[in-house]
Amino acid sequence: MNIGVDAAALGMSNAVTAQTADVNSGYWNPAGLLKLEDKQLSLMHASYFANIAQYDYAAFAMPIDSKSAWGISLIRFGVDDILNTTQLIDSQGNIDYNRISLFSTADYAFTFSYARALPLEGFNYGVNAKVIRRIIGDFATSWGFGFDLGAQFETRDDWKFGLMLRDITTTYNTWTINEEAFEKIKNAVPGENQELPETTEITLPKAQLGISKKFEFHYDYTLVAATNLNMQFAQTNDLISTRAVSIDPAVGFEFGYIDLAFLRAGVGNFQQITQIDNTSKLSFQPNIGIGFKYKGIQVDYALTDLGNQSAALYSNIFSVKVDFSIFR
Repeated sequence: MNIGVDAAALGMSNAVTAQTADVNSGYWNPAGLLKLEDKQLSLMHASYFANIAQYDYAAFAMPIDSKSAWGISLIRFGVDDILNTTQLIDSQGNIDYNRISLFSTADYAFTFSYARALPLEGFNYGVNAKVIRRIIGDFATSWGFGFDLGAQFETRDDWKFGLMLRDITTTYNTWTINEEAFEKIKNAVPGENQELPETTEITLPKAQLGISKKFEFHYDYTLVAATNLNMQFAQTNDLISTRAVSIDPAVGFEFGYIDLAFLRAGVGNFQQITQIDNTSKLSFQPNIGIGFKYKGIQVDYALTDLGNQSAALYSNIFSVKVDFSIFR
């Protein structure tokens, strides 16, 4: 749930909390769903770690009336066809390749989003209800539940402000361990995996504060400048780090031409990395992207972590968005 969705947003280093205004708002800030004028569908695919892991996303959203909207989305991040070699050696000490099996590990997130306009002009709010499902082959499974709360405000001179509170109630994942399968693997490495793992996983609340402004030039050209402050309420390796809160800033830009072609760039994920010699190095993640929109179909591409400046690996992200107004 921390990676992000939509190549257009990822190309701007996720600095979209304030101006998100389409089907993908269910992830970034559900208040943005109020800007929908018709039904929309979004799809995204990305490969991580040299195509070992697959990251997929699908979302649908539509307005209910002039003051409310709803949406649903599904995310899957998984690694398939993992070799299970814990039974490779039989009880006589012989290697038997027929004892190798395959399994998958995957995380799923299903989100239902609802947005509504407030009586105060320019203010919208939205709520997410999330169901988390995690599967590690036949070894363990878990269920989790959580809620997000988002808000947006737009001034008459096109300044936009956004606030996204993730996991506001703290998201809990409860694991069920297959003890029969655990018994088979606990002695695969002598002296390790002797006790059952913890069965409760907790995701603490986080906050994202965003500001954006759209500039128009000669009617044909536009520039969106946006920034995010991504906050965790714990001490981390973020650029600004205290015991009370840690802040990771992000900045993104989108240059558009007649609402047809888009060029994007952004930088974020600023981290203080401790080196082997105990010195500190500042890492960051620069992203770029392009997009094309014709009538109601938009195709976007993003290349994340350009130049390997951060600890994260670069990835190629593709997404497509369809506005159902093209069928009317």
